[in-house]
Amino acid sequence: MSSFNGPIEMIGLIGCGTMGRCMLEKLSEAGYPVAVYDPFPTAAAKAAEMGAKIAKSPEKLAQQCAVILMSLPGPSQVEQTVTGINGLLNALTERHIVVDTSTVDPGTTRKMAAHVSEKGAAYLDCPILGRPSAAGKWMLPAGGDAKALSTVKPVLLTFAKDAVHVGDSGAGNALKLLNQMMFSAINAISSEVMAIAEKVGVDKKVFYETVADSGAATVSGLFKEVGKNIVEDNYEHPAFTVNLLIKDTKLALQMAKDAGAPSVIAGTVQIYNEIAGANGLGDKDTSSLYKVYGRHYQEMEISR
Repeated sequence: MSSFNGPIEMIGLIGCGTMGRCMLEKLSEAGYPVAVYDPFPTAAAKAAEMGAKIAKSPEKLAQQCAVILMSLPGPSQVEQTVTGINGLLNALTERHIVVDTSTVDPGTTRKMAAHVSEKGAAYLDCPILGRPSAAGKWMLPAGGDAKALSTVKPVLLTFAKDAVHVGDSGAGNALKLLNQMMFSAINAISSEVMAIAEKVGVDKKVFYETVADSGAATVSGLFKEVGKNIVEDNYEHPAFTVNLLIKDTKLALQMAKDAGAPSVIAGTVQIYNEIAGANGLGDKDTSSLYKVYGRHYQEMEISR
């Protein structure tokens, strides 16, 4: 377990994509100096423009920073960052706390935490519940050592409204993946009913506006967002892409299967997510699933 208890002089951030940039912005606003490593030159250049110091590798970054945040696309990138050539493990000591905000599976986190623990450092999984636009209001479910979380919580609260300890290593990831299963199902049914509405003679805009303003128990923030995109036929500025949803749901389904609790609903929805991806919608907003249902109903009508 990390013995870090001194002042936090510089924060390390690995990964400066959409979420990472939000974190960098909030950290800088709070007065924290930040060092960034990102293997993509354009992302690193953007971080430099935002005032960050650029490190040449995860190892070099760990030599400068005791608190290290990771915001990466998936399990393979997390593993490479921690254990790869010029990875974090080459420089970690008992002074370090590594906080992974990426969406990965609990198994990957437990493996990485074990490696990091051998160096005397602490490892927390703190995936983000919230959209980029809600930076500062995010919720972070945290798995790992509660004392380490307490140490870094002031840092995390620069870009989140709270960071809650939810259990041992991997528990934060498990909670996030369960949330993503719900996201996938709500996105799918919202898209499907919008496609069905017109088939039963209800204008989709009328349906959306009436339900969204009704105060009915079925209304969620996600329905309001998905329905609005569908009414406006706007999928080009994704809050969350189909490809990311496919990735997250795949991790969630495997987690559930490994636990002996395979999902029926999310598993079925994933078929439609993958059809959307295969039909060129992977980089579009998840609400574009509406198009898959629309085509499906058209094909059924033609085949009659």
